[in-house]
Amino acid sequence: MKFIIFLFLILTICILSHSSLSLTYASLGLDLWLHKMVPSLLPFMILSGIMVRLKLTEKMAGVLYPVIGPLYRVRKNVVYCMALGFLCGFPMGARVTGDLYEREMLTRQEAEYLLAFCNNIGPVYFCSFVLPLLGRKLVFPYLFGMYGIPLLYGLALRYTVYRDLPAGGRALPASRMGELRCCSLVTDELPQSGLLEAVNQSVQASLHSMLLLGGYMILFNLLNLPFHILLGREPALLSPVLEITGGLSMLGGGLPLFSLLALSFGGLSCIAQTYSCISATDLKLDGYIRHKVILTLLCGAFYLCWFLLAPASFLL
Repeated sequence: MKFIIFLFLILTICILSHSSLSLTYASLGLDLWLHKMVPSLLPFMILSGIMVRLKLTEKMAGVLYPVIGPLYRVRKNVVYCMALGFLCGFPMGARVTGDLYEREMLTRQEAEYLLAFCNNIGPVYFCSFVLPLLGRKLVFPYLFGMYGIPLLYGLALRYTVYRDLPAGGRALPASRMGELRCCSLVTDELPQSGLLEAVNQSVQASLHSMLLLGGYMILFNLLNLPFHILLGREPALLSPVLEITGGLSMLGGGLPLFSLLALSFGGLSCIAQTYSCISATDLKLDGYIRHKVILTLLCGAFYLCWFLLAPASFLL
């Protein structure tokens, strides 16, 4: 507690003594939130919220289930979370997992399994912003490092740590509903919404979540301020660890390997945002952080193998 009070005092003093610099960092977080996160993430949040409230997630997952279901041996709601987590980008993996778990459409074990590997940077963001920023010409090796490794990690977890997950394409039978209820903080069964009510609730919940995410982006970009004052320059190496998008913008094309590993981890802001997505449930954040560290190490091992086996093409 004393350490937190000390950090609060330091940050307050830095803001008051370097107001223009603090405004720059806060504006960076706000600008990235408004122009990057809101247009790319808010539509997916609203649409997914509608699907969840109308209990249409299993029907939506039916398109991908013939491919993913037999391989991972999971239920359709798990496939739905996997698809949104990988295709829509962070923090949709945690958001939709928390939504389905809170509504007793996932077991606790399924939710923990999904958090282990399905909350990643989105492919549109990765291909349109990260790779051009880093000046990379190759695409497939980076896509494998960013998404192939988590998919393989999830597959390995399914047949080891989470080998007891319920399998099959249909909802759990009524005899299993007791397990679902005891795992959620929600005590009463949530009724299925009508279309207009589902749209209204989804828009409200999505806007609330977006405001929280924006606050986290502003706060963690502002945490660069004390280090900037101490070092006399932008803490470019530390910035991606605090907030990934703002940090990458500061770091630019320098140290591409470090940037790629930081992307795999996600940064402290991403951890805080993930907490906000699952805070209404009894899911624990420590397991998510542990799996993120493991995925970052695996990503580092992949790039090491690439360097040893094909040094001529390394990081092209």
